[in-house]
Amino acid sequence: MVEPLNLNNEIVIYESEDGRTQLDVKLEGETVWLSQAQMSELFGKDRTVIGRHIRNIFKEGELDEKVVCAKNTHTTQHGAIADKKQIQEYTVYNLDVIISVGYRVHSQRGVRFRQWATSVLKQYLIKGYAVNERIRKQQIAELRQLVQVVSRAIQQQPVPITDESNALFDVVVDYTYALRYA
Repeated sequence: MVEPLNLNNEIVIYESEDGRTQLDVKLEGETVWLSQAQMSELFGKDRTVIGRHIRNIFKEGELDEKVVCAKNTHTTQHGAIADKKQIQEYTVYNLDVIISVGYRVHSQRGVRFRQWATSVLKQYLIKGYAVNERIRKQQIAELRQLVQVVSRAIQQQPVPITDESNALFDVVVDYTYALRYA
């Protein structure tokens, strides 16, 4: 198993331990797209099994087919007529479907995919939490500085003391105290 790698605008999302199965897919619209044949190769299951899982995903309402599917076409050589091309249409499925199928299939490759997907999800959650925590601490530090500047400005203003200015000063002092322990 490998993590996503960018190779000439293609992304390798999975490589089997024996190196025989490797899927290169294009990243498009912030997701990856695979056909049933590619998922069959990815999970080591017959295409009909993959199709059955996909139908059940839609039938059970887990995903909306209109949102997670796209139609693609490609041209191929006509089988019976020389120098003639024919257009074939096929459906591709986005990462949501790939993950849903990956959690339904029963195969060694399915197990390995689930292990990979779970580890990637954990990494994103941990890194995301760490980034959010760092940003939160930075924002609190900036807010502390701002409150201190406002506090000093209020203290240095030659303004007659009124109930309103005292109340404002009390609020700034309370914020300063609260931020000290945040």
